Amino acid sequence: MSRATANLLLLLAGVIWGMAFIAQSTAMDDIGPLQFSGIRFLLAFIAVLPFVFWEKRRKPKAKIERKYWPTLLIISVCFFLGHVLQQIGIIHTSVTNAGFLTAAYVVLTPFFVLFFFKGRPDWVIWPAAFLTLIGIYLLSGGDLSALNVGDALMIVAAVFWALQVIYLGNAAHETGRPITIAAIQFLFIGVFATGLGLIFEEVSLAAIQAAAVELLFAGVLSGSLAFTLQAIAQQWTRPSDAAIFLSTEAPFAAIFAAIMLGERIPPIGLFGCALIFTAVLLTELGPLYLKQRKAKHTL
Repeated sequence: MSRATANLLLLLAGVIWGMAFIAQSTAMDDIGPLQFSGIRFLLAFIAVLPFVFWEKRRKPKAKIERKYWPTLLIISVCFFLGHVLQQIGIIHTSVTNAGFLTAAYVVLTPFFVLFFFKGRPDWVIWPAAFLTLIGIYLLSGGDLSALNVGDALMIVAAVFWALQVIYLGNAAHETGRPITIAAIQFLFIGVFATGLGLIFEEVSLAAIQAAAVELLFAGVLSGSLAFTLQAIAQQWTRPSDAAIFLSTEAPFAAIFAAIMLGERIPPIGLFGCALIFTAVLLTELGPLYLKQRKAKHTL
């Protein structure tokens, strides 16, 4: 596969994830957030199974041993809380806000690595964090009281997304089975969210049928296909390229929200979105640039 083709696949993943915010929002007109999350990821688990078997054949020596089970539980719980909070929050906020506030996990991740895992993030993280805070402030229209409960839930969800990314990255590197780990977390949230939905939400076959298109899109395309595209494409392109194309999820969410839902935000809010997007790119690309620069000086 050429680098150009790989980058196009990553861009397609960003488009799919951006559009998934639309599906997550419109489905709430018919179905509860727990039922939607459960059914969505049960579909994602079923759809990703062929790729799990493909990964197993491709890496026959890579196995998920018992010692990784506690880590897999942490990954699954963080994934569950991140997604469910996001799904509940999107009922109360706009798709545009959901996309950009969720992207804050990219900036939070290095902070958690620093404070909880004794890592040493690059200095670019600090200006990125500052840009993110200013961006959130401007996204509220310059009045933090304008941030509603949905926005708050998106920020809390970003905390769990950040933790999930850290643990998932470590487990995927050690086991060599990223798609299998994804399938495990899909099954976890599918079973538990569906079970909780049966207890706390009114179950209606008609409601599920009404949300069928959103469920299929979010489950099959966003849940399994986009992740598999990412896993395959990142083997054929540079990390800096992958960071750029995958981070387009947030602006694509805003674009689709404007086209399909008629969402509009004032100029100051758009500037806030731009700052958050800049912080995401700075967090992803800054360390790579510094590493390349250091390598040139050592030659």
